[in-house]
Amino acid sequence: MSKLVRCITTDGLVMAAAIDSTDIVRKAQELHRTTPVITSALGRLLTGASIMGNKLKEDNASLTLRINGGGPAGSIIAVSDSKGNVRGYAQEAGLLIMPNAKGQLDVAGAIGKKGTVTVMKDYGYGQPYCTQTPIVTGEIAEDLTAYYAISEQVPTIFCIGVHFDEKWKLDKAGGLLIQLMPAADNREIERLEEMLKTMPPVTRMLLDGNTPEQILHKTLPGFELEIFDSQEVEYRCDCSLERVENAFMTMQPDEIRGLADESGKAEVLCHFCNKKYYVTRERLEELAKIQEQRLRQP
Repeated sequence: MSKLVRCITTDGLVMAAAIDSTDIVRKAQELHRTTPVITSALGRLLTGASIMGNKLKEDNASLTLRINGGGPAGSIIAVSDSKGNVRGYAQEAGLLIMPNAKGQLDVAGAIGKKGTVTVMKDYGYGQPYCTQTPIVTGEIAEDLTAYYAISEQVPTIFCIGVHFDEKWKLDKAGGLLIQLMPAADNREIERLEEMLKTMPPVTRMLLDGNTPEQILHKTLPGFELEIFDSQEVEYRCDCSLERVENAFMTMQPDEIRGLADESGKAEVLCHFCNKKYYVTRERLEELAKIQEQRLRQP
């Protein structure tokens, strides 16, 4: 499993979280058979969603990230529960694209820069809270940083990486979030700016054998940290036949009946885990009758 650790400085001025998301990204790659550039893009979004979702306090809350910059990758989506377990998919999982000018995977070119990052928070009650901010670079970490600056007005550093070996095999993925609390002033900002000048990439620290907790200590030198309990997080899809049928119940009775194909059943594919569900014509008729009764009720 992947591991996520959160902390706060003992003076209450800085909050941070670090994650080794290698297993999450590897699972996503296996499920969706993504190319390296899409593995990197989807992996970054899943990593960011896990950290951001873990910040939600309500047990039944969830967070959805969607990025679409008009590039050939189309939409990429990641969903996290309040513990940091995530699932996601990319619209164009098999995209092949030339490296950028530096010879690196061109994630920004795949995503594009003419679009938005959508952040939706569902707290399990009331209407979900949805915000859109413009894509800044298409590199995802910078775009999520911009979301916090624009939408939540919280000074934030977001570092996310997905690393491959020389044979394009995924070997490490991880992320780091650092945020200033309301009481922080220019002194903390200056200390963090100096830290950023020498901080190696998150994946480099993971490749060197550092745990998320050790990464927090390395990236916040001079700060005394209060480490919260580390949490194991994973790629987890919560789809079920019940959820499929509940989705059908948002439709009109005749629409439900019309879902059956020539074989006499409806087939539904989960985009997050590729699991297929089948609902027989007889069951569709039962659901349609239940819906008719609901609609007749005052």
